[in-house]
Amino acid sequence: MRALTSVYSVVVEAWSEFRVYRARVLMAIVGVAVAIMALTSIAAISAVAQQGVVEGLERGQGRPAMMNISLPYSEDGRALTTDAEFGRLVTDVLARYQVSHSTRQGYAQPVVRGLPADANLSGQLVDPDYAVMFRTRIVAGSWFSARDADRLVPAVVVNEGLWRLLGSPDLRSHPKLHLISPAPVDAVVIGVAAGGDEHMAQLWMLYDAYRALQPPGTPQDEAGSTQYYAWVPPALSASLSERLSSDLSRAVGSGATVSVNRQDYQAVDGPDPLLFLKIVGGAAAGLILLLGALGLLNISMVTVRARIREIGIRRSFGATAARVFAGVMMESVVATTVAGVAGVMVAILALENPIVIGFLHRQGLQDVPAFPLSAAAFGMLVAVGVGALAGLLPSLVAVRVRPIDAIRY
Repeated sequence: MRALTSVYSVVVEAWSEFRVYRARVLMAIVGVAVAIMALTSIAAISAVAQQGVVEGLERGQGRPAMMNISLPYSEDGRALTTDAEFGRLVTDVLARYQVSHSTRQGYAQPVVRGLPADANLSGQLVDPDYAVMFRTRIVAGSWFSARDADRLVPAVVVNEGLWRLLGSPDLRSHPKLHLISPAPVDAVVIGVAAGGDEHMAQLWMLYDAYRALQPPGTPQDEAGSTQYYAWVPPALSASLSERLSSDLSRAVGSGATVSVNRQDYQAVDGPDPLLFLKIVGGAAAGLILLLGALGLLNISMVTVRARIREIGIRRSFGATAARVFAGVMMESVVATTVAGVAGVMVAILALENPIVIGFLHRQGLQDVPAFPLSAAAFGMLVAVGVGALAGLLPSLVAVRVRPIDAIRY
């Protein structure tokens, strides 16, 4: 209890001195507050930038852990089964291991009436889980659902480039896309995905719906035309890869080999793409922090020189060197702690307001990360550390004050 009382008394004394000399101290801690705000803001901005890079990688490679299941092959490279037969085997094996997200990905060259010759239209044949697994960003309408497979009129999702070529119709009017190939039929546009332009038009259609449009007797595509993907927990990816490969190879038979490999960005270690940003931002914040600490040190030294008489009188009444050291040190620590709280709060308010979050969403970021608690904690630790370092030299000067100095000065 006595130790707690001693600590509390030192803090109260430091706060009192801070209030007495607040005009001087505030001039110094403004720089510290700005530096802490810069440090925490850079950490938060780095998290946002990293999330943007990660989402871009996941759109191309899939979310971790994305397993790519290849079609079976024999030792001489011959295909041992068709896409349809292998697809049924993959579905059964994934259901056995309770894999909740999987998709097929095929490619097609549909022909749409009314498009210019330079539209370069391409098509992807997918399953409903594809959008979640590959972060397809929908800017209008919706993505496929399981019920879309039962439509009498096939549903399609188009990118922004194809949507503009169609005249940017209101999706509430159920706009039609007039297909010529694989069959002369109208398809309804249910959603618009981000990306593309008038020369890079793209559409997505459910895999089974597209196959149903093909005339009877059309042969299934040969090996390599369809890719199979499964999204599994990263911690289980290694064991599941071996089990899926073994089970599928055994199910196909005839000495088949089915390769199951990860293809997401976490599968290969590489350099940090944000390292340069972190170095530059950290150096700038460190420079600001150094200037703020020097200002606080200068003010503290002037204040201690002005308080020599006061400190000498306290020493004559029995104040120990440790008590004087702790008191002067805590004055600096309390000041920088206040600056740290202010800097962290300003950084949080600046980055967590709806205007900034809305701007990030408009720039294409789907999952805006929350303000990192580690950044706030780091900012407060730096503030306390700067206060301790800035208060060390004045504390040593104060300890050397003798009672006779109270009379001399």
